[in-house]
Amino acid sequence: MIICKHFSFDSAHFLPKVPEGHKCRGIHGHTYRLTLYFEGKLDNEFGWVMDFTDIKEAVNPIIERVDHKLLNNIAGLENPTCEHIAIWLWNKIKDKVPQLSRIRLYETPTSGVVYEGV
Repeated sequence: MIICKHFSFDSAHFLPKVPEGHKCRGIHGHTYRLTLYFEGKLDNEFGWVMDFTDIKEAVNPIIERVDHKLLNNIAGLENPTCEHIAIWLWNKIKDKVPQLSRIRLYETPTSGVVYEGV
């Protein structure tokens, strides 16, 4: 079974590798929407795959590291595209919640990325 949990955060970034004049080269911000998917067997005793509270407690400190921050200042994100941010989030969250199976990160209501690990 697969369950999901939604998070959001507001961050700024700039993309130094895009051509001069590209609108994403300058500093700008997004309200990112993040959906995390977790896969596992249904626990017959509790009736769930995982406790959503446990997910929230594991993920919130990671979200706090990027919320209202300049993403270019986060370690390893010198070119913080949506794809690079998704990989960074995956690595941090997967360490805390190994059942993570997919993330979906939107940087605008119509543009985003799905990442399922390496």
